[in-house]
Amino acid sequence: MNGASMQFKVAIAGDFRDRDGQIKFDPDALACLEANPTIDVTFLDCPVGGPLPENVFSDFDALIMKRTPVAAAALDRSDLRIKHISRQGTGVEHLDIDACTAAGILISNTPNSVRRPMASGAMALLLNLAHNVHGKDAGLRADGWASRFRSQAPGLGGRTLGLIGCGSIGSEILKLCTPWEMRRIVSAPSKTDAEIERFDATRVELDVLLEQSDFVLLCCPLTPSTKQMINQDTLSRMKPGSYLINIGRGELVDEPALIDALSRGHLAGAALDVFNPEPPAPDNPLIDMPNVILTAHNIGMTAESIRLGNTMAAAAVAALAKGLRPESVVNPAVLEHSRLKGLLDTAKD
Repeated sequence: MNGASMQFKVAIAGDFRDRDGQIKFDPDALACLEANPTIDVTFLDCPVGGPLPENVFSDFDALIMKRTPVAAAALDRSDLRIKHISRQGTGVEHLDIDACTAAGILISNTPNSVRRPMASGAMALLLNLAHNVHGKDAGLRADGWASRFRSQAPGLGGRTLGLIGCGSIGSEILKLCTPWEMRRIVSAPSKTDAEIERFDATRVELDVLLEQSDFVLLCCPLTPSTKQMINQDTLSRMKPGSYLINIGRGELVDEPALIDALSRGHLAGAALDVFNPEPPAPDNPLIDMPNVILTAHNIGMTAESIRLGNTMAAAAVAALAKGLRPESVVNPAVLEHSRLKGLLDTAKD
């Protein structure tokens, strides 16, 4: 078991280094890998977000990463060795899933690590908008106590939250909303009425949601059908004076159209954790808009989410190294691939 031929070689991408190049990978996650004597771990010396060294796909069995892209061309090689890409986080649009499946590469992610931190982050943005915390803070700093009665805030009482997307994060948001007794409506084509009603919410068509919501919250994945789903047309259907919150992906929103709707006062405000592109340009008009809250794609980035994400990503690799199916397999069709059948005991789910 200790021979080099029996080693399960794991590469950890540069995503887990800080700006100074120091490794930022949770000790418990590393211990999870090192507990198996057949696993050999290498921290790659590459930039955050890639590109990956060319030998990653030929020299390693598994790759732990965050946002490093993997395209089909990288997998088109006769010496392909890699069998597992373990994504710390949820979104996988930067991975060519079809190409990975065809090549026999299992993709896993860690949705449970971000569900509560992202949902509570979304609620922080919602509450900030509802009480105009950012406006009141700026008013006090600029004008002192004289600003006390100038700021108006809509509050949450009697308001309608429109949720676009209802996966693990969206369902957690619905649970966290319960104490505020908001009306909750959801647009989620993949969900049934009964699945939505479990959270005391109502499933509606997108047009109805836009017309009736005081707060529209995006937490759906980026797909061809959701790209720029918030655009000039859909923004015009939103209730005048309503608010937009985006914790999904920047590409869900047509930013120039959003800027126009905010500038004209059609929308009262917005809270954005994501942009297109990222990072936003220094002269992006959103940065100087007083009715917009901005965070750097980090609203759910807490010590808890990072620790859990690292540990869950490592646990997925450790499971595959023992011939077990990891949790949260993104491309389950790959389990039938010949490259995995000799390694994976698919009966152990």
